[in-house]
Amino acid sequence: MSSTSTPTPVTERIERLNRASARRVIDPDVELPGSVGDGQILPDDLLSIHGLDLDLSPEQRRTLGREEVASIFDNGVRFEAVLEAGFALQVYRTHDLTDPRVTFLLHEMGEETRHQRLFQRLITQIQPQAVNPFVGSWILARLDRLGVGWVINHLPLLYVMVLAGEEIPDLMQKMAAEHPDTDPFLVTLSRYHRQEEARHLSYARAMLPEIWAEASAVERNVVRHLAPAIITQMFTFLVHPGVYEVVGLPGWATWKQVNALPERIAIRHAATRNVLAALLEGGVLSAGRLPKQWQTLCGVDRSGAPLAGAGLGL
Repeated sequence: MSSTSTPTPVTERIERLNRASARRVIDPDVELPGSVGDGQILPDDLLSIHGLDLDLSPEQRRTLGREEVASIFDNGVRFEAVLEAGFALQVYRTHDLTDPRVTFLLHEMGEETRHQRLFQRLITQIQPQAVNPFVGSWILARLDRLGVGWVINHLPLLYVMVLAGEEIPDLMQKMAAEHPDTDPFLVTLSRYHRQEEARHLSYARAMLPEIWAEASAVERNVVRHLAPAIITQMFTFLVHPGVYEVVGLPGWATWKQVNALPERIAIRHAATRNVLAALLEGGVLSAGRLPKQWQTLCGVDRSGAPLAGAGLGL
């Protein structure tokens, strides 16, 4: 990360993002008051089980929708904490602290913490009862710490995860915000978050070529061959198995069925194709030579063209 006497196109783009961030400082505690209602906050056709043809009562669907939303936003708080850790480390290691890139990272960390407070408020309102089966496992916790440590210390993978971690929720929030039966406050929250994250996505796309140019061979291989598996895991655990147990369903068995649903896979395809497009544009991956792992993640062929029947047609 460096600045020069003659601003590059990337630097100019980031300076525009800095000006936009400075103009739009939104405190959700002040400007997004309110709470979700007591009913079903996520409509039936947006529940993760849509397509399984399960005979659930209205109360079970109400509970399931609330638990799913809480699980997704719980993941959001934790994922953004990882990004903040990576960005803070990037700032610490930067030689020139006057670089506009540092300024944007500081803007982004401030914005992410505001999002986290909003997500925290939503989770508090829902009061979820689901128990995440991964909590309390020493082995899994150790593996998670090792994985997170690797991500925040290696910018190529960190920025790919920035894209994935923003694009996947962005699509899910778009679907929720556009559905007439979504809880009104959840609609407001979704629209606010999508608007805020647009700048973060623009920053990550702008930075990718610079970061990739300095990437090591190991970092490049991780992005090309391991990142799709990490992204898939992140997507599948947005709704963890404990959520299904709250409504009397077998946790792991239902979780496996959900993640094999064509409807669920289509959401993953549609969201991750935006990540793939950014990597192709940034020169990280090459059309015609896409690794099999990225083809599977995004439902595309070697050139990046969508396979027939894969995705949501968005």
